[in-house]
Amino acid sequence: MAAPVIETCHVACCANRTPNVVSWGRGGIIAFGTCSSVALYDPQERRVVAVLNGHTGRVNAVQWVHREDCAPERHLVSGGSDNRLIVWESGNGKVAQLAECKGHTGPVCAVDAIYVEDSKILVASSASDSTVRLWLCNEAVGAQCLHTLSFGSSFMMDVSLALLPGSRVPILACGGDNAEVHLYVQSNGGLHKAKSLQGHEDWIRGVAWASLGGELLLASCSQDCLIRVWRLRAKSGTDAHMEDDHTTIRMKEDVFEVKERDVSSVFAVSLETVLAGHENWVYGVHWQPPLYTGGEMQQPLCLLSASMDKTMIIWAPEEGSGVWVEQVRVGEVGGNTLGFYGCQMSPDGSMIVAHAFHGALHLWCQERDKEGQWRPGVVISGHFNAVQDLSWDPEGEFILSVGSDQTTRLFTPWRNQEAEQVTWHEISRPQIHGYDMQCLATVGRFQFVSGADEKVLRVFQAPRNFVDNFANISGTSREKLFTSSDSANLPEGASTPALGLSNKAVFQGDLAPKNKEEGQFSSVSDQYQEAYFHPLIMTEPPPEDHLLQNTLWPEVQKLYGHGFEMFCLASDSARTVVASACKASKAEHAAVLLWSTATWRQLQTLPCHSLTVTQMAFSPDARLLLAVSRDRTLSLWRRNPPTPNSPEPLFSLHAHTGKDTAMHSRIIWSCDWSSDSKYFVTSSRDKKVIVWSPHRLEESGDSVLPPEIKPCSSTLDVGDSATAVAFCPFLCSNNSYLLAVGLECGRILLYKWSPGRQEPAGGHDWSSCGQTDTLQSHALTVKRLRWRPRPGRVGHRNKPGGQSDGEGEVEKNSWAQLASASADHSIKIFNVNRRAL
Repeated sequence: MAAPVIETCHVACCANRTPNVVSWGRGGIIAFGTCSSVALYDPQERRVVAVLNGHTGRVNAVQWVHREDCAPERHLVSGGSDNRLIVWESGNGKVAQLAECKGHTGPVCAVDAIYVEDSKILVASSASDSTVRLWLCNEAVGAQCLHTLSFGSSFMMDVSLALLPGSRVPILACGGDNAEVHLYVQSNGGLHKAKSLQGHEDWIRGVAWASLGGELLLASCSQDCLIRVWRLRAKSGTDAHMEDDHTTIRMKEDVFEVKERDVSSVFAVSLETVLAGHENWVYGVHWQPPLYTGGEMQQPLCLLSASMDKTMIIWAPEEGSGVWVEQVRVGEVGGNTLGFYGCQMSPDGSMIVAHAFHGALHLWCQERDKEGQWRPGVVISGHFNAVQDLSWDPEGEFILSVGSDQTTRLFTPWRNQEAEQVTWHEISRPQIHGYDMQCLATVGRFQFVSGADEKVLRVFQAPRNFVDNFANISGTSREKLFTSSDSANLPEGASTPALGLSNKAVFQGDLAPKNKEEGQFSSVSDQYQEAYFHPLIMTEPPPEDHLLQNTLWPEVQKLYGHGFEMFCLASDSARTVVASACKASKAEHAAVLLWSTATWRQLQTLPCHSLTVTQMAFSPDARLLLAVSRDRTLSLWRRNPPTPNSPEPLFSLHAHTGKDTAMHSRIIWSCDWSSDSKYFVTSSRDKKVIVWSPHRLEESGDSVLPPEIKPCSSTLDVGDSATAVAFCPFLCSNNSYLLAVGLECGRILLYKWSPGRQEPAGGHDWSSCGQTDTLQSHALTVKRLRWRPRPGRVGHRNKPGGQSDGEGEVEKNSWAQLASASADHSIKIFNVNRRAL
């Protein structure tokens, strides 16, 4: 079989901010909803193994269908804001849609599923249309709705299914905003209400069954900060005599009867325990998964809970007395975030994970030799809203990205000493802002400019602590990263003041404790610590609470000059100029501003367009600046040679397309230059991609007429709005160029373009050479594509001691890496095999 052209190297994404969206399977895979997709994450390998696209709205609930023999699951159920449920089936290493459940008229907020007879799947779902539905799914029929329970004006927040002890009769527990747990039993073809369990005093957020020998345990958690555990058991005839014995004190029991095929059984429910320990709403409860030991199933009596007080607690009965007590408490300290939405436990009980309001997964692992000791583990992270822009650093070692979640994040590969594989991780969050981020441009290795939905541009520089840690994680030498002049006056780190938006530098002197005597403060502000920054020594990627407050970069400059929110940025390869543009509906605001990177003064205003400039790019030789706009035209600016009067670089208009010469009929979304600066490409909402030539300055001489820009390729129709385009920096074998085109539907296409072959009608200069398949594609618009500026794959380096790591020169040159940012909250990095083209 031929090698695939495109391999997925990394997916950076995080969980949606809804309670039931994470599920840990017995096979070790964590499934979680991210935007409108379901990601399958392997916590051992620390990478996303698959992304399932199928929903058209946000995924709110995900649940593996656990098998009774504890083997790895084959089915997964997801429910979303598109009012649908999808049952997925995995087999032969692939995951495909098995059935779709349509019928709810509101977003689905909770799902659960069990196997009933003949490997049919019984699915329960709750939605914001105030109903709970039961579905039966199998391969032959698909999905059919069996029962609909309507709760009038109240909502059910969670549902859980189990089989009654000693029978195959399903029992359904629902908890919702009327503070009662409702039990329903499916028997004789109908769904009958068995009992309502009272006791909670606020909305019930989670319910979960566990099967324990001949009994069932039901845990319910609520916004009254309490967890209740109920015990359900079958009553035999002898129990009736004990009822009349009034001398013993016992818990009150609720009794109900189930008739199945003329056989009547009686069951009793009693309160087992009430667990108090959380200080805020408890959002999730999860039983430790059952284990197979010595050929029989054992359910450990161990319950995990997660709360908005930023803690998770493991509860278990004490040996001897049987009283339920708190065994372990883990959590987050600091940061300005809300608490946890839900929790899950690994199949062997050695790891626990929670997901938080900002989408981050928080993982803790049990120390192998120390009983009861837990430590934070390394886990994947990503943006929790649309990713707007990204950029590689000039050396191609890391990626910076900005998103509508108001953060700037930095991702880099990390090689674990134990595992051979290289995995990508977020190691710094340079900017946590109060406005949605929109664009960024890197200026040199450790400096970048970013723009948000505000009129100001902000310039950031890496602190010493980041450079130290980057050297640790990437294995680069410190001396190489620090140029002697910079290192002397670099701040240690940065922190944001309580009411500010600007990251302030923290220097070595600020970290020393102030030797003030107690009760003596020279001013009121001394009582409140200004710097929340603590320098880190990282040997592995940091957990979320460090990313939130110890990895910020100090802001070194603000650039004022635009009248509206920032839209796009570009920097030149010589690191001397940054160009910026803002949203505009008039020509006066649509001008491009140029800034000097030496002084951060505004150099020039370049007026040409009448509407928002959507993207800009400097040619690799830094002599030309290209801008494309919402007014469907493009402009080309050339750098004037420096004169004694103006040593700073100044640009003048070289050429532009007008209304009559514009080839595109809709907004031009994106543009890019070929690595030799001979050609540039534009892509537009009219589904067209066109390559142009700037007609070199020497050829035009001093002619009075401005040079015309003409397309030098045939028009490529890609079949959907082309929202991103990028030239691969390396030429293909026969001097043809490789381009990546990102579409509004989320697909990425690869094309080869050969100059000098165009026949206006033929289109023989373009040849398609690959595209992302359904598992690799994004679920929403591709916002930005960027090729790594160097050949090879990041992190695949020669090992110390001269042994190569399988990536020799030939091997290295056959790979190119492509990073893509999308509105589906994810960043994907693809390895493109140039030999397979």
